[in-house]
Amino acid sequence: MRILVWHVHGGWMEAFVRGRHEYLLPATPDGGAWGLGRGGRDWPATAQEVDLASLNPDTVDAVVLQRPEEIAVVARTLGRRPGVDLPAVYLEHNTPKGDVPFTLHPLADQGAIPVVHVTHFNQLFWDTGSASTAVIEHGIPDPGRLYTGELEEMGVVVNEPVRRGRVTGTDLLPGFAGVGPLRVFGMGTEALPRELDLKSLGLGNNRLRIAGDLPARQLHGQLARCRLYLHPLRWTSLGLALLEAMHLGMPVLALATTEAARAIPRGAGLVSNDVGELQRFAKRLLDDPEDAYAMGIVAREAALERYGLGKFHRAWDELLAGLPASHKTRASHNTAASHDTRASHDTERTHP
Repeated sequence: MRILVWHVHGGWMEAFVRGRHEYLLPATPDGGAWGLGRGGRDWPATAQEVDLASLNPDTVDAVVLQRPEEIAVVARTLGRRPGVDLPAVYLEHNTPKGDVPFTLHPLADQGAIPVVHVTHFNQLFWDTGSASTAVIEHGIPDPGRLYTGELEEMGVVVNEPVRRGRVTGTDLLPGFAGVGPLRVFGMGTEALPRELDLKSLGLGNNRLRIAGDLPARQLHGQLARCRLYLHPLRWTSLGLALLEAMHLGMPVLALATTEAARAIPRGAGLVSNDVGELQRFAKRLLDDPEDAYAMGIVAREAALERYGLGKFHRAWDELLAGLPASHKTRASHNTAASHDTRASHDTERTHP
């Protein structure tokens, strides 16, 4: 199939574009949210940058939508309406926001476009009304078992921890820094030392070690040297860095929120909402590298089984193959689009 999909979530796309289809990625000269294309990533040749305005609508077999606004953009630009003239699925990456658990999904109560969630937790907590839903769990390109655990540190991967604050559990980091050194990776982490001000808590500057935003391969190599992986996020679908750490063979500690309890099996670390218990467990692993090593083996085996790339692609292939066919034949697309542009625009304004 030739699948139109925007480069919105880089981590998810790392897995998706390694399937057996052709992936059409809208690109513009200035890049940005609506034209990032490949974004300079080392992806297979089947992930092709395209100019959406000049793309032949009849060469697109399906569209994977990730933002509500994409529905109108596709209809206006290609003259084919997702879910009507063009097979479509809406991929929801995020946990609901606002009045949880009553948050109404943007595509609730419409039957044309199924909603795919990346976790069972998200499917449970989003209110999608009568819309069809499915769950396709994340797939991770295996970085290999790189774990050494040679550094008596806790590895943390989080983007923009200061701006996101309690969502990412940034407020919990000083407590863990009291147990042992933290090595923090991700965008915006350079602002953490001033925000946390560990010195005022009687902790030395060496308890917080900022590694910054690194390319994936470099990140994996450095993260795997840490004794354990700490996942303090309160409200996220399921951090891909957590799954990558498990693939690396790291023992993992996480809050028992959203999907963490499903992702982390017994023996791979600890899942708990008792922060004190997590801190004591972290200290245990920092002091016992052999115990940490054994738990990392369990974590990797579980990650390969549940979040392997093969399982991910098989699930997506099955879902895409089962999408309803277009209501119009391809030969009629151009005629219909040019004959009734105004009607198409009216549809866009009323579409959820």
